[in-house]
Amino acid sequence: MVSAMMLSSCNENTTQEKSETKTETESSEKKVETITSVDENGKELHLAFNNAEGRVTLTFEGETIVLASEKPASGIWYKNDQYELQGKGNDLELKKDGKVIFEHQDDIVNYSLKNKEGETLDMTFNNTENTVKIYLNGGEQIDLKGERAASGIWYKNDTYELRGKGDDLELTKDGETVFKN
Repeated sequence: MVSAMMLSSCNENTTQEKSETKTETESSEKKVETITSVDENGKELHLAFNNAEGRVTLTFEGETIVLASEKPASGIWYKNDQYELQGKGNDLELKKDGKVIFEHQDDIVNYSLKNKEGETLDMTFNNTENTVKIYLNGGEQIDLKGERAASGIWYKNDTYELRGKGDDLELTKDGETVFKN
C-alpha cells in the first residue's frame, strides 16, 4: 500500500511539473521584448518584438509601423510594403521606400597589446555600451563593464578588472596582476 501511495505521489508531481513548464512556455511565447535605439543625430527608434507572432512594432518620429518577420541569413529582417528593418547585434537600419531613414551602429574599437614577457591582450571595446571583451593570450573571452574612472579607463566584472591610461594597462584577476604593459 505504501508503494502504491509513493507511485501515485510521484505521478502527481510529474503531472504538476509538466503543467507548470507548459504554462511558463506559453507565457514566454507571448512575451514582447522592447528596445530603444538612437542614431547619431539623436533620433529614437522604439522597437517591440513579438516573436510568437513574428512581427515587430516600431515607433519612429510619431508614426507606428508594424513589420512582418522575414528569413534572414543572420541577424534580423522585418518588412512590409513600405518599410524594411534589418540588423545584427545592436546595429540597425530602417528603410522607407528603399531609402535609409534611420541607422544605428555601435562604436567598436579593436586594440591589441603585447607586454615585455610576450603576453598579448586583445580587446574589443564597445563604446556605445561601455563594455569590453578581452582575450588574454588568445584564451577565453572575458566580458567587462565600464566603470566611472577619474582618468583613463576602468572596466570590471566580479573577477577581473582592467585599468589604465593609454598603453599602460593592467589586468587583474581577484586582485592579482595577470597582465601589465
